[in-house]
Amino acid sequence: MGELHLDIIIDRMKREFHVEATVGAPQVSYREAFTKPTKAQGKFIRQSGGKGQYGDVWIEFTPNEEGKGFEFEDAIVGGVVPREYIPAVEQGLKESLSNGVLAGYPLVDLKAKLYDGSYHEVDSSEAAFKVAASLALRNAAKSAAPVILEPIMKVDINVPEEYMGDIMGQVTARRGRVDGMESRSGAEVIHSYVPLAEMFGYATTLRSASQGRGTFTMTFDHYEAVPKSIQAEIIKKNGGNPSAE
Repeated sequence: MGELHLDIIIDRMKREFHVEATVGAPQVSYREAFTKPTKAQGKFIRQSGGKGQYGDVWIEFTPNEEGKGFEFEDAIVGGVVPREYIPAVEQGLKESLSNGVLAGYPLVDLKAKLYDGSYHEVDSSEAAFKVAASLALRNAAKSAAPVILEPIMKVDINVPEEYMGDIMGQVTARRGRVDGMESRSGAEVIHSYVPLAEMFGYATTLRSASQGRGTFTMTFDHYEAVPKSIQAEIIKKNGGNPSAE
């Protein structure tokens, strides 16, 4: 279903059924990722009169291959972090990954190796080590060069030859890149890759530029880092953490 179809449905809901729909702008499913390996400590200590809280971990973070997700490795030797707290470290990292480190988007494709730390005989707990793990991730972000990733779409545009120049210009203006062209069924097909964030409203633009004779198909292809200027805008819009860049 395209944008025009949605507009028609919303209009009919209002006119025929007197239903006021809450409509918002489409949302882009951004992701975050580390681009450099790094090591960081997360240490959580709290004293509040009674039993305190103590958790201390050292974790090595390495960018993982695209699509591999999160991988955790327990490399503790000599019991510096007791076995019963290891799952809490992994869980603390997983929970923190869902909120990212820059703008609140999930942090993806990351390896984490727990290799050192310390504990307190009385004050250590699973909760303390979960917090320590999240602190380690936050501290790692300062030297891991995190980036925001955006979905890149494979866009095939079918237009009469006389509109080729204008349409290719539109692709470039939307931060896209042309990957090739071919003739098909009396028309020209432009193969391109364009960020999803730049494709909203394109159906209307294409109709106008081709006098209603152009069509396009769009499918997800891969994720790619956004330009630095756009990353700064996204962080600012989301009230994120620019100091982690």
